[in-house]
Amino acid sequence: MSSDRAVWSNWAGNQRCAPAQIARPSGTDELAALVAASAAAGRPVKVVGSGHSFTDAACTTGTLVRLDRHQRLLEVDREAGRVTVEAGMTLATLNRILALYGLALPNLGDIEYQTVAGALATGTHGTGARLGCLATQVVGMELVTGDGSVVGLTPADDPSAFAAAQVSVGALGAVSTLSLQCVPAFNLHAWEGPIRIDEVSERFDELADGNDHFEFFWMPHARWVIAKRNNRVDGPERRRSAGREWFDDMLMQNHLFWLVGRAQVHRPGWVRAINRAIPKPGVIDYVDRSDRVFTTPRKVRFYEMEYGFPRQHAVSVLTEVRRLVSGLDIGFPIEVRVAAADEIPLSMGYGRDSCFLAVHVFQGQGYEQYFRGVERIVGEVGGRPHWGKLHFQDASTLAGLYPRWQDFQDVRARLDPTGTFANAYTDRVLGPVP
Repeated sequence: MSSDRAVWSNWAGNQRCAPAQIARPSGTDELAALVAASAAAGRPVKVVGSGHSFTDAACTTGTLVRLDRHQRLLEVDREAGRVTVEAGMTLATLNRILALYGLALPNLGDIEYQTVAGALATGTHGTGARLGCLATQVVGMELVTGDGSVVGLTPADDPSAFAAAQVSVGALGAVSTLSLQCVPAFNLHAWEGPIRIDEVSERFDELADGNDHFEFFWMPHARWVIAKRNNRVDGPERRRSAGREWFDDMLMQNHLFWLVGRAQVHRPGWVRAINRAIPKPGVIDYVDRSDRVFTTPRKVRFYEMEYGFPRQHAVSVLTEVRRLVSGLDIGFPIEVRVAAADEIPLSMGYGRDSCFLAVHVFQGQGYEQYFRGVERIVGEVGGRPHWGKLHFQDASTLAGLYPRWQDFQDVRARLDPTGTFANAYTDRVLGPVP
């Protein structure tokens, strides 16, 4: 185990902290010993993944734990379709390993830079009307609790603690290992192309229910959206050439988009003209391995807020957001996705089929007026914020949005009674440890 003193910042650069110690344990025993020692010394502990949260969820003045030396594959059961990995493994690494064993995760978000534990802890999700968030794929975990004890959690052995730990915002302990339920590897037929925004609104349920995975990106002030329809196929891969893939994913979605973003940051008055002038995109159509379709390189840095709300309000919320944006110089695309209901206490999708609306601005742009305006709109229909993305709520407003809020707090008081894993963020959004 090694440690040093340094300043940590997240991927977006909007969160920074100077912990007393940055530690890099390897293996559950080292992780548990580190937590026990920090707790005994009265130092709070926070575990950081890849730093892709936009909130201060990982910030601490105590011990900051990095898991880049804690990312081994521990077990693969091909017959059952289950894998067990250490918590610091990234989704990118996990996807490559699963492919070698003929397995895959049934759904993914659109990036794979996060650690497995970090993505699950914040409620990260993909899109698919019949699929829940990524945490629904967890079937077991090892958790280091507030005093350094190691407990195993499964739905059978401790169902209340297991459910709470599936999406925990890092407030219950340090996840050491995770067991995930996978599916046989599969290919996706990817279709990406323009659809007029009014047509998407009219056909939203048809498109969401008629595709395995449906989402769209709307450039504010434009008349069309970029729709993505990904569906399982039994046939062989029909991949893009290396040149076409670079053109689609790097040149168009990163390099040119970065140039447009820089122009909009420095000349906000140009935003509406730029977005209206962007030519109608062509169609992208190919078949590839599922994780290569789900995920895309993201080099442009930004700030983001995302809310999940009952799916039946999707069109009305989009209509109100379009009205709000019409009066603002916002140029970054708005992303809309869907997911099935789940039973995880702090999940955005608890107890209801959900629509997710994510809003962004380029790194360095002001966002408060825009994000607060969107938050008011989704708040009228019971919207719940993504735990790793910016929002303006606290425990007093959040408690009423989650029917099993108290169940989570009871588990928190049991596993971390002295608040070893608390920080300013958890105190703000969850309240102090009961």
